[in-house]
Amino acid sequence: MPYIETRTNVTISKDQEIALKTAFGKAIGIIPGKTEEWLMLSFSDSQRMWFAGDDAPSVILEVELLGSTTDAVYDKLSAELTSIVSEQLSVPPSRIYIKYEEIGQWGWNGKNF
Repeated sequence: MPYIETRTNVTISKDQEIALKTAFGKAIGIIPGKTEEWLMLSFSDSQRMWFAGDDAPSVILEVELLGSTTDAVYDKLSAELTSIVSEQLSVPPSRIYIKYEEIGQWGWNGKNF
């Protein structure tokens, strides 16, 4: 069960959201055993955000996944997610943060995995 939360101070159009959803769905396969079938996404746009002293366009992605993976996989996923977000939202890579969290327990459908 991977989950990606996207928060940004730019506006995300419906077309951009669909493009992000599609691209994130493909990118999550970089993590062994993870697929779009279990991917949950949320988008929060037009947030009041400041980074490096100004409110220029910026994005933070929070990626949570059940279990763990390697640093090499995270490196590859960071590169891919950064590319996707930068392309779709016109935010420079230097203004995109990605936070990863590995979850030991995750509940779904009334029980835990």
